[in-house]
Amino acid sequence: MYHLNQPSACRRLWGVIVILILHTSIFAPHSFAQSTGTVSSYSRFGLGTLHDQSQGFNKSMGGVGQGIRQGNRINVANPASYSAIDSLSLILDVGMTGAFGQMSQGTKKVGINSATLDYVHAGMHIAKRLGLAVGFMPYTAIGYHYTSPETTITSNINTTQTVTNNITYYGNGGLNQAYLGLGWKAYRGISVGANISFLWGSYNHYLVPDFKEGGSSMSTYISTIKSYTASLRTYKIDLGIQYPVRLTAQDWLNLGATVGLGHKIAQDATLMHYSTKGDTTSFKAPSPFDLPYTIAVGAAWQHKNTLQVGADVHYDRWSKCRMPIETAGSYVPMEGYYKDMVKFALGAGWTPDPYGKFWNRIQYRAGFNFSTPYLKINEQDGPYELRLNMGAGIPIINKNNNRSIVNVGVGWLRRSASAVGMVKEDYFVINLGMTFNERWFMKYKIE
Repeated sequence: MYHLNQPSACRRLWGVIVILILHTSIFAPHSFAQSTGTVSSYSRFGLGTLHDQSQGFNKSMGGVGQGIRQGNRINVANPASYSAIDSLSLILDVGMTGAFGQMSQGTKKVGINSATLDYVHAGMHIAKRLGLAVGFMPYTAIGYHYTSPETTITSNINTTQTVTNNITYYGNGGLNQAYLGLGWKAYRGISVGANISFLWGSYNHYLVPDFKEGGSSMSTYISTIKSYTASLRTYKIDLGIQYPVRLTAQDWLNLGATVGLGHKIAQDATLMHYSTKGDTTSFKAPSPFDLPYTIAVGAAWQHKNTLQVGADVHYDRWSKCRMPIETAGSYVPMEGYYKDMVKFALGAGWTPDPYGKFWNRIQYRAGFNFSTPYLKINEQDGPYELRLNMGAGIPIINKNNNRSIVNVGVGWLRRSASAVGMVKEDYFVINLGMTFNERWFMKYKIE
C-alpha cells in the first residue's frame, strides 16, 4: 500500500536550491538579453515605458491579481498569495510576448513590431503556512530610433543653397528586476507577504544633428552630439496582504492589497557634449531618478473551481519623482515631468468542468485595463493606455490534471495621444507561456 507524506524540511531546502540554480544558470542570461524589447517613441521619456508585469494566468484577465489566491499558480502581483502554494508542488512559469502594430502621427504611419521575454518565475511551499517565489521580469524598457523633420536653418550666401538640419534621436536600455518573495499565512486566514527585488539596467539616449547643404551632409558646419547615460542599480520592496471571506459554501471573496516603498536611486546620470571641432564637455546630475510609492487594492470572487472574477485599482505616486533635465549650462534633477498614475483592471476566468473531459478543462479568460499617463511631455499629459485581452489556459493532456498548462492569449494595446501632434500607437499582442506544475515533493511509503 502507498501512503503520501508531506515533504521533509531538508527536501524543501534542496528544492529551493534547485530553483535558484535553474534560474541563475539557465533563465537569467536570456531574460537579461531579451527583457527590454520595445520600439515605442514614448520610451524616450522618464525611465522608459512601464512593463506589463502580469503573467500567463492573469494577463488575459486584464492583469488583475490583488485578490487572486490559488495553490497551483504563482501570483507575483500580491506576494501574500505565496502562502497558498501547494505544499507538494514545484511551479515553474515562463512567458513571452510578441507585438505587431503601427505608430501614427497625423497622416504619417509606421509599422512596428517587438518581442520580449516577459517573466521567469518559480515557487514552492517551504514550511508550514509559508511559501516562496523567485523570478525575473522587466520593469521598464527603452528602445526607439527616429529622425525629426528637416528644418531650414539659413541660406549660404556664397552658393545660394539652403542649409537644413534634422536630428536623429535613438535610445536603448531599461531596468530589469530579480526578486525573492515570501508569503505567510499569519492569523485566521490573513496572509501577508513581501517581494524584495534588485533592479539594474542602463539609461541611454542620444541626439545626433545632421546639417546639409543642397541635400548633402556638411562637414564644415559645427554641430554637437549629445549623449544622456546612466548605469542604474537599486532595490524595490513590495508588501502585500490577503484575506479570504467565505460568502456561501461554494463562493469566496478574496480581498487583497499591496504597497510599494518609493525611494531615491543613488546612481548619477551623465550628459556628454561631443563637438565636431573635437571638444568634449561633461555634466553630472546627482542621483536624479526615483522609484514611486505605490498602492493597489483589489478583490476576486470565486465560485466553486469554475468561475473567477477580479477587479483591481492601482495608484503610483510618480509626481514626486525626479528626472535629469538639461538647462543652460547644467544638468540637474527636477520634478514636474511625471504625473500620478491610476490604473483600473477588470477580468474573469471560466472553466466549464475542472475534472471533466479535456475540452471542458480549458480555462477561458477575458479582461481589460486602463491607465492614465505617468509622463508629462512638453508640458502636456503623456499617452493613456488601454489593453483588451482574451485567452485560454490549455491543460497538458493528462487525465484530470489541470496543474501544468499552456497559456495562450491575444490582445490589443492602444497608447492614445492626449494632445494634438502626439504619436498614437496601436498593437496586436500575442502572449505565450507555460506553467509547469508537478508534484516533485511527494514521498511514498510501501507497506
